[in-house]
Amino acid sequence: MQPTGRFITVEGTEGVGKSTNIAFIKALLESSGVEVVLTREPGGTPLAEEIRALLLSPRQELVNDDAEMLLVFAARAQHIDQVIKPALSRGAWVLSDRFTDATFAYQGAGRGISWERIKLLESFVQAGLSPDLTVWLDLDVEIGMERAMARSEPDRFELEKKTFFEKVRAGYQRRCDEDPDRFAVIDASHSLAVVQQEIARALKERLHLA
Repeated sequence: MQPTGRFITVEGTEGVGKSTNIAFIKALLESSGVEVVLTREPGGTPLAEEIRALLLSPRQELVNDDAEMLLVFAARAQHIDQVIKPALSRGAWVLSDRFTDATFAYQGAGRGISWERIKLLESFVQAGLSPDLTVWLDLDVEIGMERAMARSEPDRFELEKKTFFEKVRAGYQRRCDEDPDRFAVIDASHSLAVVQQEIARALKERLHLA
């Protein structure tokens, strides 16, 4: 019998430590003997990465909110078809840096696009596909922004004001409230060792890792 793949996503606002903790999760899963496909959104395929570059590059032209959201879902459609579904079908575990919760948080809560409209695209593009587990690294927005600004040149989203990211954080909370069984909420203000201890506990409890 073909083993069943699992789909894990990691979410959070800027500067919460996603990259470091995704590497930790990947190593933890591989130590349990599963094949891990590491990917990200927007991105994950050559075409989707080109769309990512369009979305993140600072520009003079004001980007229409609907255009932004449609680009995100265009990248996601390609990502699902070329990476996520094939990996899951062969029994691999997909670990993605962001997925549709980010769209609800950034384009929905942050930009003010109605969640009903996002849900229409979610249904159309994903056809029922949803993560088995979402690790939400939650952190005070001001701390996260300070971390993000210190690490690299800001992209178009990182140039947004604090109020935007407060809305994004509230959007993640709303998603968590709507589907609490899918979310593992991790307080990212703790030390890295404590954060990773909590992540490991969540993965072992939710996904029954050895």
